[in-house]
Amino acid sequence: MLRQMTFQAEGNVLTVERVFDAPRELVFKAFSQAEHLKAWWGPRGWDVTVCNVDFREGGRWHYCMKCVDKNQGDFYGFESWGKAVYQEIVDGEKIVYIDYFSDAEGNEAEGMPAPVITLTFEEFEGKTKFVNRAVYESAEALRKVIEMGMEQGFTETMDRLDEYLQANR
Repeated sequence: MLRQMTFQAEGNVLTVERVFDAPRELVFKAFSQAEHLKAWWGPRGWDVTVCNVDFREGGRWHYCMKCVDKNQGDFYGFESWGKAVYQEIVDGEKIVYIDYFSDAEGNEAEGMPAPVITLTFEEFEGKTKFVNRAVYESAEALRKVIEMGMEQGFTETMDRLDEYLQANR
């Protein structure tokens, strides 16, 4: 399963699983600290230009990804803003947040899906099993983000995380 990712959409729920050859503590930190997130978050060809993390229940992560790859055509120079509002944190084990599209001020984008994301981090044969479970308001909302290319973008993001973890073990 290493470097393999399962991607399963069922109804309004998307579940993604992957095993990383890295300690659970490091994988958890990669999702909870700005200095880590800036280094790997987003698909290939995109850099995180803004990354503000208030990692606590009720806190938020507000960020901007910018396309820096001229080969991505019309996306080159495009900025994509997002905001996570943390609902529950169990240190080293679980992060629950609502995932919003937003603008530069952190205002949530109307009409865009805002799933509840539950990330879990489990010890698995000396590695870390990572599970991302996203619950959307409807199956249509989930279809909308899949049609936007989310599977490819998420796969590239997880590949970048894997490379970052290997370089920082």
